[in-house]
Amino acid sequence: MARGTYDDATDRRLRLLVGLVVSLAAPAVVLAAVATVTDNVPQRNSLATIGALVFLIAVARLAVVNVRIRSNRHGTAWTDAAILIGLAVAPASWVVLCTAIGSAVASSILRVSPEKAFFGIAKSVLVAATGALVVISLGATAHPGHPLDHVGALIIAYLAMNVVDEVLSIPIIAIASRTKIRVRFAAHPDIRIASFVARFAVSAIALALLEADGRLVVAVPPIVLCLHLWYSNRLRSVAEREAWQRLAEATDALNDVSLDHVLRAATRSAAALFSADEVEVEIWLEGRRRLVRGDGLDILYDGQPDHAPVDATRVMAVSLEGYEGADDIGVLRLRFRASVTLSERELYTLKTFASALCTAIRNASAYAELERAAEEHAHAAAHDSLTGLPNRRRLLDHGADLLGRRHADGVIALLLIDLNHFKEVNDTLGHAAGDQVLIAVADRLRAVVGPGDLVARLGGDEFAVLYAGLPAPAIAAHRAELALTGLNEPIEIDGMRISVEASGGIAVAPGAGGVVELLRRADVAMYQAKRTGQPIAVYARARDTADVGRLALGGDLPRAVAEHEFTVNFQPIVDLASGEVIAAEALARWHHPDRGDLDPRRFLDAVERSGLLPAFADAVLEQALVAAVTWRDAGFDLPVAVNVSPRSLLDPRFPSSVAARLRAHNLPADRLFLELTETLTISQLEVVDRVLGQLRDEGVRLALDDFGTGYSSLSVLSRVPVNELKIDRAFIGAMESSAEAAAVVRSTVELARSLDLVVVAEGVESEPQRRTLWELGCGAGQGHLFARPMPQTRLLAALHRGTGGRPGAFAPALHEDGAVVRIPKRRMVGRSREERLPDLPA
Repeated sequence: MARGTYDDATDRRLRLLVGLVVSLAAPAVVLAAVATVTDNVPQRNSLATIGALVFLIAVARLAVVNVRIRSNRHGTAWTDAAILIGLAVAPASWVVLCTAIGSAVASSILRVSPEKAFFGIAKSVLVAATGALVVISLGATAHPGHPLDHVGALIIAYLAMNVVDEVLSIPIIAIASRTKIRVRFAAHPDIRIASFVARFAVSAIALALLEADGRLVVAVPPIVLCLHLWYSNRLRSVAEREAWQRLAEATDALNDVSLDHVLRAATRSAAALFSADEVEVEIWLEGRRRLVRGDGLDILYDGQPDHAPVDATRVMAVSLEGYEGADDIGVLRLRFRASVTLSERELYTLKTFASALCTAIRNASAYAELERAAEEHAHAAAHDSLTGLPNRRRLLDHGADLLGRRHADGVIALLLIDLNHFKEVNDTLGHAAGDQVLIAVADRLRAVVGPGDLVARLGGDEFAVLYAGLPAPAIAAHRAELALTGLNEPIEIDGMRISVEASGGIAVAPGAGGVVELLRRADVAMYQAKRTGQPIAVYARARDTADVGRLALGGDLPRAVAEHEFTVNFQPIVDLASGEVIAAEALARWHHPDRGDLDPRRFLDAVERSGLLPAFADAVLEQALVAAVTWRDAGFDLPVAVNVSPRSLLDPRFPSSVAARLRAHNLPADRLFLELTETLTISQLEVVDRVLGQLRDEGVRLALDDFGTGYSSLSVLSRVPVNELKIDRAFIGAMESSAEAAAVVRSTVELARSLDLVVVAEGVESEPQRRTLWELGCGAGQGHLFARPMPQTRLLAALHRGTGGRPGAFAPALHEDGAVVRIPKRRMVGRSREERLPDLPA
């Protein structure tokens, strides 16, 4: 609230109330004056009595006990006692008129403001008029010689006058002091009752003396003086006791460790303690200046002192002193809208409060400094001092927090990055240059990660990126690719351009083991990337030599080969438009007598290390070719796809072995697809190029499996003569919820169409996925929507059974025969102008 808003509102309320009181008092004065002029009383006696009453009321109004409220003083006078005496010895109309004249005389002597003067006169007139009405209504005619003839009426009049006085005075005081009226009514009842009784007692004594002998009235002033002094001292004692209580409460409010709270509490407490219109605290600590100003209810300003609004109020300031001769730390200012003189007690209270405020400010500042130092230490404990990145400790804490609530945050993955040949930079250019490289790498990693991801430096030249909220595990490979691509641009150091090479390992959060296990798996993948010379490797349990159970499988392999425990299931590959089966993929299984059916991810690494890979590959290939021949003889000429281990491609005899088996089964070479996995690891080897070339020359078709999850699949396509691309199931599953996954699928389809390659989508689970893939231009798919992997005999039976009366179909066609199909525009990418017909039959 702005400063003037509350003051103006208060002033308006005060003026309104004063105007109301004056408007009520004015008719009473007029009526009293008319009645006084028309009374049949001798003029000399009238003038003497009126003069005496005016003098008595003026003196009573001057005997005031003052209380300062903000910049105004409010007093309690003996006017009601003087009015009561007047009502006992003079006509009621005279008393009202004399009250107005005497109050006016007293106000002029006291030199109060016109507004206060009018209110004081009007209030006294209304009090006198109330007493007069009571006396008149009770028929109590005043008799100068016998003032106690109507004591009962006078008592009732006195009570009524005090009620009116309270009703008129307390709202004014409450509005001026900004307190509630009911609080003011309830304040100090003991003092008010004692004062009420004392004033009535003085009035009664004066009337009794007048009744006995008019000359004894000279004893009244000493009695009044004694009671006045007693009442004044009593009020001061209560005021001082309350002031010390408020001081204690005010200093208690300053006991806080927050500097903001201390400064704001100081303005509120000081405004109430010293009844100031406004309070401001200006401090200067460590070269910084600040000013806080308030009015006891609101903070009016908080900021630089130079920008504070100019205020023309009267100011009383006290310095906030430093320790033992040190420079002052600020100043406390009390602002009043009029001239105010503080009492000796108030001045002492002000110095005491300023001292407590000074201590509170120093304590809060010291605490803030300790808190800042603690934050710096906590930041240093969790961050790398060179790059400013979070360190290993911060990575572990953040990872543990993410894993604790990962059910709501999607897939969590970790990329571990190690700079290749970084030691050469330190040895050749010095550690300063090495530090610049590390800082540049940190900046580039920061620039490519998402807002919810964490980049950390684990030590030396090792960095990590913790990804959170991924829609699918396969997305981690693309995020990692972006991160490492950002490091490819050379770094310029002292005029020299240095190329940064890095190896990365990716691991998806495990089901158990926490962030430490995640970090270990990423480390395994990273060293796999270093060993094979590829930029990025994804953690595969098959390559994790730390898996004791997997190592134990190696001892069972000779028996498995001898006992023909390796079997093959087949999953059909379906034309997305027609629903007809166009091929089948052979999926190897190990029917372990103790562990049940195991998929290749559990045992392939052990097979490759054992030297039994050729026997295993022959067993799988043999079963796949036998199945293809069986299907062909049954009328279903389906190609069969077989996964090939990278190590098989290192064997120069592998192409001839495949060709021999094809001839043995009298099966055309184009009926066999070899699905290449992890070709990025081996495609740079010349022997692999020769093996793949020989297979292609034999007529065997090649497929690139899990396309999109590798680091440089495009470079693989430029060297490997593939006929087919298979999109990894992770992208298909995330396609509907992730724009990134959908973009990968769309770009893969467009790339395959431009290279005249077949595209197969893995993991098709629903009809919407099937239709979306077809609309994108993907021709074939496999997944649980069509069929799960099954033995070759069950697959043959399913082919005979078909769907909808169509043998060989595993799903209804997307469009009925003869229907006109409008090709979506996104299927038109890569087609020649002649092919882009508006409508084609299904």
